[in-house]
Amino acid sequence: MPSFRVPTIDISAWVGRGSPDARAAVVAAVDHACRTVGFMQIVGHGIPDAAVADLAAGLDEFFALPLEAKKTYVRPASENRGYSPPKSESLSYSLGVDPVTRMNDFFEAFNVGTSAAEYPGSTATPEDYAANTWPTDTTVFEPAVRTFYDEARRVAHTLTRVFAAALRVPEDFFDDLTGHSIDVLRMNNYALPPGTIELDGELTGMGEHTDFGLVTVLWADQVKGLQVLGSDGSWNDVSPADGALLVNLGDVAARLTNDRWMSTLHRVKPPVIDGTIERRRSAAFFHDGNADAVIAPLPHFVSPDAPALYDPVTVREHIAAKLAGSRAGRRNVTAVREAARVAASRG
Repeated sequence: MPSFRVPTIDISAWVGRGSPDARAAVVAAVDHACRTVGFMQIVGHGIPDAAVADLAAGLDEFFALPLEAKKTYVRPASENRGYSPPKSESLSYSLGVDPVTRMNDFFEAFNVGTSAAEYPGSTATPEDYAANTWPTDTTVFEPAVRTFYDEARRVAHTLTRVFAAALRVPEDFFDDLTGHSIDVLRMNNYALPPGTIELDGELTGMGEHTDFGLVTVLWADQVKGLQVLGSDGSWNDVSPADGALLVNLGDVAARLTNDRWMSTLHRVKPPVIDGTIERRRSAAFFHDGNADAVIAPLPHFVSPDAPALYDPVTVREHIAAKLAGSRAGRRNVTAVREAARVAASRG
């Protein structure tokens, strides 16, 4: 097997007015990454350095609050908004895989996303597009997060245009699937005050999982922890290059392409150094698609030799099953293919 590698792709030709040849080169590189790895490093994305620095400062401000203060921003699990305390989730349940101990992921997180009010005249409802909760005891956090959210959404929209070209569908194909997309920015913190988490052999940063939607745009600092499953069953360390965003496909992309493109399993392992966890921060923008969009393999990816691997499902149904696993502790029994890959992985 060739060594595992996450390719670096400059998408500036699609962010600006690149030549047809330059754009075609981006499409070919993205298509190859989607078929072989499911992850890529994106540069030339156009997000200002200042927006990233402000985001990091905002995360530091919020996560430095006392745990009891942060817990006042906990929302019902089904809403996928607000604060998630340590050990309140287990991402492996979203695949139907039992963790070592129940609800064992030690990270803490804060989620914001699109609300129904942002999609007037659409079929969006508050049940699928909950309103946001913003901390009242921070000053940097909200403006910094709002700015980065808008930038990450722009990058996701650019990538769907590249995807349309790579899949040889009309350039507006994804407009019908994402016109009122469920978009969520999840900000994660992997280092907690002493005494809040017991360091033991069963500690998991974030369990094995695939992302739920179409595409994920991730900012992360360069502390080790993220691991991606290779096609040979090995887990491989991945950290972003200077100025790069990590981009990976989610389940919606895999379903649309009948697994021609990969929704790759990944996890986060806690880097424990001298008995403490080294600080790691990340912010993942999930571009998931319309709640009522029906996702099924595209016809040109189905043939007698490659029958459809997935039954049609709405984005709403798919995400609800995954969230019921990761955030409510009810094993997702529909993720048979993904669970089998976890079982076959090494280490």
